Amino acid sequence: MKDRKQRVRYKSKKVSSRNRLSVFRSNNHIYAQLIDDSKGLTLASSSSVEQNIKNMNLSRKETAEMIGKNIAKKIISKGINEVAFDRGKYKYHGLIKILADAARVEGLNF
Repeated sequence: MKDRKQRVRYKSKKVSSRNRLSVFRSNNHIYAQLIDDSKGLTLASSSSVEQNIKNMNLSRKETAEMIGKNIAKKIISKGINEVAFDRGKYKYHGLIKILADAARVEGLNF
């Protein structure tokens, strides 16, 4: 697992100077954050722990879609349209793919 994570991060940082949209998935929650690697700052974040999403009682897939839309709106409101998608140690399927597709539908490019 560690090798895949390092490989994905290395490629995204080497190929692109865009801000990084990082995704983390635990057994119970899913998190997304926009990171500026040059400054080491988190510019925007969204997760299933937030009260407005937590109170909706959605399924895991619906929650991933809601977080994708939410993070895309926050990023676009900051004037950023293009990001590098960092899936971390996860394969691009399931909840990670749903989150990414929802962010693309909202207008985020990666």
